[in-house]
Amino acid sequence: MKTDKLIFGAAYYSEYLPYDRVDKDMEMMERAGMNTIRIAESTWSTLEPQEAVFDFTHIDRMLQTAAKHRISVIIGTPTYAIPTWLVKKYPDILAFTANGQEIYGHRQNMDITHPGYLEHCEKVIRALMEHIKDVPHIIGFQLDNETKSYGTAGARVQAMFVEHLKEQFPDINEFNHEFGLDYWSNRVNDWSDFPDVRGTINQSLAAEFQKFQRSLVTKFLSWQADIVREYAREDQFITQNFDYGWTTYSFGYQPEVNQYEAAKCMTVAGCDIYHPSKDDLTGAEITVCGNISRSLKKDNYLVLETEAQGNIEWLPYPGQLRLQAYSHIANGSNSVMYWHWHSIHNAIESYWKGVLSHDFSENETYRETCIIGAEWQRIGSHLKNLKKENKVAILIDNASLTGLSHFPLQSTAEHSYNTVLRWLSDALYRMNIEYDMISSTERNFSMYECLIVPALYSAPEELLIAIQTYVKEGGHLITTFRSAFSDEYIKIYADRQPHILHECLGIHYDQYTYPKNVNVALSDNPKEVSTAKEWMDFVFCDTAEAVAVYDHPVYQRYAAVTKNCYGKGSALYLGTMFEDVMLEHVLHNYFKDITLSHADLSENALHFPIITKQGRNEEGKQVYYYFNYSEETKKFPYPQKAGRELLSDRMIASGETLTLEPWGLLIVEV
Repeated sequence: MKTDKLIFGAAYYSEYLPYDRVDKDMEMMERAGMNTIRIAESTWSTLEPQEAVFDFTHIDRMLQTAAKHRISVIIGTPTYAIPTWLVKKYPDILAFTANGQEIYGHRQNMDITHPGYLEHCEKVIRALMEHIKDVPHIIGFQLDNETKSYGTAGARVQAMFVEHLKEQFPDINEFNHEFGLDYWSNRVNDWSDFPDVRGTINQSLAAEFQKFQRSLVTKFLSWQADIVREYAREDQFITQNFDYGWTTYSFGYQPEVNQYEAAKCMTVAGCDIYHPSKDDLTGAEITVCGNISRSLKKDNYLVLETEAQGNIEWLPYPGQLRLQAYSHIANGSNSVMYWHWHSIHNAIESYWKGVLSHDFSENETYRETCIIGAEWQRIGSHLKNLKKENKVAILIDNASLTGLSHFPLQSTAEHSYNTVLRWLSDALYRMNIEYDMISSTERNFSMYECLIVPALYSAPEELLIAIQTYVKEGGHLITTFRSAFSDEYIKIYADRQPHILHECLGIHYDQYTYPKNVNVALSDNPKEVSTAKEWMDFVFCDTAEAVAVYDHPVYQRYAAVTKNCYGKGSALYLGTMFEDVMLEHVLHNYFKDITLSHADLSENALHFPIITKQGRNEEGKQVYYYFNYSEETKKFPYPQKAGRELLSDRMIASGETLTLEPWGLLIVEV
C-alpha cells in the first residue's frame, strides 16, 4: 500500500489524561511535525460504560481537535480489553486455558470464540463505525490489538478442534496412526471419547491444537475486517499491529499467530517493534521484525507502535530516537508511531513511558521528535514507499517454531527456533547483506540467489522437494541442524536424515547431542576455532566436503559444517551453532563462492556498527542509507555513484570520505 506521506505520530488516549489538555497535546504534536494519531483501541469501557449505552465524548473531542491541528487519525476497534459489565453478564467469557480460567483484570483474557463476546464486539464495532464513518481525516482502521488466541481451550474450543480433526481425518484409524496415539495407550477409538487436549503428552497433538488456535485468530481478525469494510471508504486502509516472539523485547517470529494467513484480510501489514536502547541498541530487531512484516503482503508496512522513552532501561541516548526512526523507513516501513504520546499516571504501564514524561513538559525525547518531524516534512517524499530488491531470503515457519518449543534446544526452551533464526539473520545484518523473509507456504524460490532455512524442524515433503528442486535448478541453500526432521504433524521421518534434503546437502547423520567442551575448527585453518553450542549433529559427508569439523578427541571424525554441489546449485549445512565471528567467516566464503550479487564481500566492505540499507523510491532513484550504531565517530569512503545527501542537501562524490557522528546517519539519493 502506498502512502502520500510518511506517517509520524503516536497512540493517544484522552481517556487516560489526569486533566484536560487535548488541545495542548495536539498543538505540541503539530509543532513536532507529527501528522497521525491512533485512538480508541483499548477504551471499550469508556466508549460503552454500560450495555448498549454509548458515549463518544472522548472520541469526538480527539477527532475534532486532530482536524484543527491537521492531524490524521487511525481508529482501533476497542475489542482487546473487555469491560466489567460484559464479564458480569457472561462469567465464562474469560478464557479457560491450560492453567484454568482467567481472572478479570489484565487485558486479552477472554475467549475469542465466545458467542457473547462476538455479539458485543460486533455491536461496539458497528456503533463506533457508524458514528465516525463520515469523518474525512480518518485514514485507516486497526483491527483489535496484538491479537492471539490467549490460550483459549475450554469445552467449546475443544469440541471445535475435534470437528476440525474429523474433517481432516475421516478415518479415525488414520488419525491415530499419524499422531502416534498408540503410545502410552493414548489411542482414541471413538471421537466422542476424545480427552481434554490440555493434558496430552503427545507433542504432535499439542502442536496441532496450537495450529488450530492460530486459525481462530485468523478467523477472528477476518470477521472483524468484514465488519469494518462495510463502513470504510476506498481510500482508508485496514491493518493490525502484529507483534513478535518476545524475550524482554521483540525477538523473532510470533508463535501464536499465522501472520501470513491473518494478514490476507488486511490492506496493509502493521506491527509493533520494541527493542533495547542505549549501549544495547543494534538495530537488528528493527530489521528482522520489520522484514517479517514486509513479507506478509510483500509490500511496505506500517510501524504502529515502537518505543519513545519506553521501559526505564530503554531511555535512548541523544540521537538514537532519530536513528531508529530512519532505520524503520529504510527497512520499508511507511510509518513510525510511538506507544505512546504521554506517560500514564496509573496502572501496570505507568513506567512504560511515552514521548512526554509524567509532567507533560518538553523533554529530550520530544525535542528529538521535532527534528525527525521537520526533516520528514522536508525530505519525506524521497523516502516513502521505498521498494526493496533483495537477493537473499530467509524462510520462516510456524510449525517448526511450535515443534521446537516442545522439543527445544538445550538452553532456550521458549525461543529455540527464534534463536537459530536470529543467529543467521543477525549475521547477515552485521555483514550488510539485506534479506527478505518468505513464508514456508511458498514453493517457488527462483527469484532469490540464496535461500536460508533455519531449523525447519517440521516440514511436509512437498516443501522439502521444492527446496531440493530450487538447488538442483541453480539456487543456493543454507540450512541448519533440526531441519527436515519431522513432518507437518511433528512426526519424525523414519528414513535417512535430513529427510529428502540429504541428497542436495550430500550428507547424512544418525546421532546428535548437546555440545559440552566441544569446539568447531575450520578445515582450511584448524587453528581458527569456535565454541559449539546449543546442538550438534554428527555429520557424515557423502558427496559434500567438510568446511568445519569438531575439534574434540571423540568427535573429530564428524563434520560440523559442509558444502555440496548439487545440480546447478549448491548447499551449505550448519550442523551446530557456534560463535558469530566464525559464522560470518563461513557465510562470507560461501557468498563469495556463489558470487552473490548486491553484496560487498571485499576486504573494505562496511560492517556493523556501520549499517547500510537501500531501495528505490517513487521517482525511480536509488536511496542509500548509512547508519552508525555506535558511540564513536566513523569515517568511510562512499562506495556508490555520485548523488545528493538528502539531510544536508549537498552533492557527494563517489569515493568521497563520509563522516558518521555517533548514532548518526546519512542518506544519499542517486
